Amino acid sequence: MSRSTQLVMILSAPLALAIALWALWPRFFPSQRDLDYVVRFDLPEVGMPVDLPRIDGPGDASRPLVVIDAGHGGFDPGAGQGDAKEKTVALRIALALRNRLLEDGGIRVALTRDADRFIALPDRPDMARRLGADLFVSIHADSADSDAARGASVYVLSEKGSSEAAERFAARENAAGRVNGVVLAQTSQTVGAILLDLSQRGTQAGSTQVGELVLREMRGANLGLHRDQVQTAALAVLKAPDIPSILFETGYINNEADAQLLTSRAGQQALADAAARAIRAYFARKAGV
Repeated sequence: MSRSTQLVMILSAPLALAIALWALWPRFFPSQRDLDYVVRFDLPEVGMPVDLPRIDGPGDASRPLVVIDAGHGGFDPGAGQGDAKEKTVALRIALALRNRLLEDGGIRVALTRDADRFIALPDRPDMARRLGADLFVSIHADSADSDAARGASVYVLSEKGSSEAAERFAARENAAGRVNGVVLAQTSQTVGAILLDLSQRGTQAGSTQVGELVLREMRGANLGLHRDQVQTAALAVLKAPDIPSILFETGYINNEADAQLLTSRAGQQALADAAARAIRAYFARKAGV
């Protein structure tokens, strides 16, 4: 290498370093102008209720309203086995149930979610209460340590759960001033407690009746049951003592046979059809038909 070439390389090295430093400087040392941006978005205030879903079906407000809750959603997938996720199964069955009820007419329907998004547990029954629902149905898919467990189950709120719910419900309703439309400010504490107890007992009876009808329709369609009787549990999603509410565990997602039913369109439709028949039978009984 000639002496002149060496001299050029020596002299060009600082220039190359300066160019590299100039090019990389903004990445490692951003200017104030580069940092001068703000992303703004609104967060809901603590305790603020979530937006209410739309109500589909007849415009007649006297028609019964069913709020269907697809369990889990968003970053909460629920139970899962491979590509099968509870949040997806629950949403597809909820949509199929909504569509079946609307097709047959006479019943109004709302969904707590109609897409893959997260909704906090307390907000789900709260939507039903704020809409004035006549029935709340939460749809899930179960999972177990053993893949031998299979079949559907129906849960209603247990007595312990009911008592816990009633305390919160009473506090909230007393603050709001009414229970089932009766203004508590116009009643004594004793009468208010009696009204709440009667509301709760009637709700529990209605919940159990809906649950038994779902089990009956499941048996009739040979869809398989894990429990042949309505089960009770202190489930947060059912804690709305003034609305008949059930949790419909449609099957075990980690059981091969159940997974085939839960993930197929035909299986999802069969489960939705059974639930729809039970819901119609429940409202027919209430109407004395």
